[in-house]
Amino acid sequence: MSNTIIEQARTGKAGEAVRLALKGEHFSLEDALQKIAAGHAVVPSNNTREIPDPCIIGGGSRIKVNANIGSSMDHESMDEELEKLKMAVSSGADTVMDLSTGTGWKGILDGITAASPVPLGTVPVYQVFGVAMDKGRDVADVSAEEIFSAVEDHCKAGVDYLTLHCGVTRRSVALLRAQGRRMGIVSRGGSLLAEWMEKRSEENPLYTGFDRLSEILREYDVTYSLGDGLRPGCLADAGDRGQIEELISLGELQKKALAAGVQTMIEGPGHVPMNQIAENIRIQKSLCGGAPFYVLGPIVTDIAPGYDHITSAIGGAIAAWNGADFLCYVTPAEHLRLPDIDDVRVGVITARIAAHAADIARGIPGTMDSDNAMAEARASFDWKQQFKLAMDPVTARKFRDEALPEDEDVCSMCGHLCALKTSKRAMGEEEEI
Repeated sequence: MSNTIIEQARTGKAGEAVRLALKGEHFSLEDALQKIAAGHAVVPSNNTREIPDPCIIGGGSRIKVNANIGSSMDHESMDEELEKLKMAVSSGADTVMDLSTGTGWKGILDGITAASPVPLGTVPVYQVFGVAMDKGRDVADVSAEEIFSAVEDHCKAGVDYLTLHCGVTRRSVALLRAQGRRMGIVSRGGSLLAEWMEKRSEENPLYTGFDRLSEILREYDVTYSLGDGLRPGCLADAGDRGQIEELISLGELQKKALAAGVQTMIEGPGHVPMNQIAENIRIQKSLCGGAPFYVLGPIVTDIAPGYDHITSAIGGAIAAWNGADFLCYVTPAEHLRLPDIDDVRVGVITARIAAHAADIARGIPGTMDSDNAMAEARASFDWKQQFKLAMDPVTARKFRDEALPEDEDVCSMCGHLCALKTSKRAMGEEEEI
């Protein structure tokens, strides 16, 4: 059996995936290998296939953005999911997760895997429980063997990282129940495993069988994304006993995974008030040995349905500034419906804004180059350059074209009261625009 990426890194070696992943980063290959070897960075890359655009997550690299796509049991369309994939990647997503839950999930996963130029993640328990329930079986009827088999199926399919809710234990659920929650368990994977444990009076097999799980992932060099199955689903539940107990378990499991030669990320909340975000990151980094932290949002208020791409971007920027490494986008459709193609575009761009703002605040070398170039383009009314530099050139050009011709040297807001023109006259500068 060949060595995994983390095992190679420990000997100072790097495969093609690691070398490609450093494109656009500010540190050397040697530095990257040290970070990977220590478990502070990961390069998700299944050894059964090659992807054109792998990425490095954590270790002080650029903040990465993930886009969730996938069908539901009520709406399945391969063509739509492939269009979402295309939109996510063209909008700048660094990775994509296929969260399909319908009966046609395997065909959709195979299609996305074949078409995706970026790392792909999935959540195997969605399929094993979803298919069972679709056939009229109870959650408790699913065997541990079926769960492990589903994990291996996803590894064989070429998936690069797997969300596995290994820290949802009987103890963490008991602590959650004792403290009480306004919204209970909002993670699909977390709630299914909690029901499975309750009905069978057994421990989570992903926890008790973690060594076996690691053997499966190691064979395919698949990266763990240890899931936050007890993440808070509203601000009032943030930082409770269930969430923290799960995080403690994930920290212990991360050490076991690294010892087994498996790269590991940790997933985090969720809905968190702004004043608690920095502390959440500090606790995670402390408990989990500096492992890359993958956060959903965080969403900083519960009362903005239709605008949760904004509430999550606020939280994501704060989280990334304070040490989070990987932002899962949230679309305007969050809490309301399955996102469509335009929701995917808006979600990716919004998360990229948060990531870029955090990279600037963190002082990542070269990050502000594009901002400085934008300032120069605006000062000289170079509209073509402004569109070229914009994160979303299509929307920027559309707004401009709706107002004035591209070659007009004013904008429709200020017109001939343009502050830039007035400033040049006020400063005695010759007008060159």
